[in-house]
This record gives sequence, C-alpha cells and structure tokens, in this order.
Amino acid sequence: MAVSGQQRRPVVILYERIADAIHEGTYPPGSTLPSEPRLAAELGVSRPALREALLLLQEDGLLSVRRGVGRTVNDRPPRRGYEHIQPLEELLSTGSPLRVRPLLRAVEEPTDFTTQHLLAPAGAELRFWESLLAGEGTAAALSHEWAAAEGVLDLVHPAFADALRAAPAPAVSMLAVLVGASRGVTLTGHSGVSATLLGQRRGEQLGRAAETPAVLVTQVVRVDDTPILAAKHMLPTGAPALPVLQSN
Repeated sequence: MAVSGQQRRPVVILYERIADAIHEGTYPPGSTLPSEPRLAAELGVSRPALREALLLLQEDGLLSVRRGVGRTVNDRPPRRGYEHIQPLEELLSTGSPLRVRPLLRAVEEPTDFTTQHLLAPAGAELRFWESLLAGEGTAAALSHEWAAAEGVLDLVHPAFADALRAAPAPAVSMLAVLVGASRGVTLTGHSGVSATLLGQRRGEQLGRAAETPAVLVTQVVRVDDTPILAAKHMLPTGAPALPVLQSN
C-alpha cells in the first residue's frame, strides 16, 4: 500500500532530502558534509532527527565517517530505484573498485543447481567461472557463475557466446561480460539471499575460518523467459554492504 508524504516519518523525509541533494550534486561524491549544527540549521531540523537520518544514510552506503574529517559522500553512492543489472564487483565497490581474480575457467556438465536454474539438459556443456573479488588486499566475495549452453546463447543473442569465448583483460565477472555484450538486449534477473557458513574450502579461498558466517546470494539472469546465467556469490562477514534496490 502506498504511503502518502503526509504520513511518512520526519526522519524518512529528512533522509530523502539529503539523499536527493547527494544524487543531484549538491553534495558531490567525495565531498564532506557540513557539521551537524550547521547542517541542522541549513535544513531547519533538530539535531537528533538529523543524526538519525545521517546514520541511515551511512547504513545505506551513501555516506562514510572519516576520523578527523567528518561525514563524507561516498565516491560511488548507490543509485535509486530499479537499475540495469550490475555485476557484483560494481555493486560492492562503494570506494575503491574491486578486482576480479580468476580462480578457474572451465566447461562442465550440469549440476542440480544449473539444471534447476538454467534448465540445462543432461550432457550439456556449460561454461563455469570461479572468481575471487578483492579490494585493498582483502577478499570480499567468492563467485561461481555458469552460462547457459552456447546453443542457447546463440539463439538468444550470438554476441553473448562470442564475448565469453574472448578472454577479457583485465579480468571481469561473467555477468560483466554479458552486460557489456547485451547491446540493447534487455536483461532481467532475480536473486535469493540466505545465511550460511563458509566451510573449509571456501574459507581457505577467502582467507577466513571455516565457521565464519556468510551471506549466500543466488542469482539468475534472463533474456525474456530464457535463463542465460546462474550464479552463487559468497560474501563473508566484513564484506562491503550489498545494496538492494527497490521502487514503487
């Protein structure tokens, strides 16, 4: 049910006023916000309400707190509303960009996961990429991505299979390759999120203990009704925040 502006909490309205100012460039990326007293005076609001709104903006990835500097606007604040499909390395890059380090590039037969999500028949050959996403020396995520069989990709959009056969440099995720090759073809997708533990092998790959809590994101990307990519992304505790974009 839609909620009218008159029914919205003052903190939410204040949050949106500041978020609008960020997205419109009043407070550009990398800039420092005025001090709390000055900003409260400029906006005509109380400092407790302002502080709550600023904390929400910080949680949502628009602001960061720098010791001795104050609150600054992130270099790449998350955009609002429905967006184009974005690779994980872009979604997680709130400051310095994440690097994609290939661990494995292979062709394999369908598993239960890819049979379910890519509708791959037995005996199909599916391109599989395992990648580590890292920033500033710290592993942020482990990604497993499978593309639909080349025959399916050729029927949907031949540029997809061609792009995956070419080795991108520098390395990027499989989704980044498909997004770059879409050329006007509309991609849609859905994701599921669940809590889990890393386990021994994934813990070793991410440099964490096996019992480290993690978020598992499963993702399926489609062209119309045809799935072209299925993925599992493992984000351990301490990974950058993953923005979830919604709209009315």
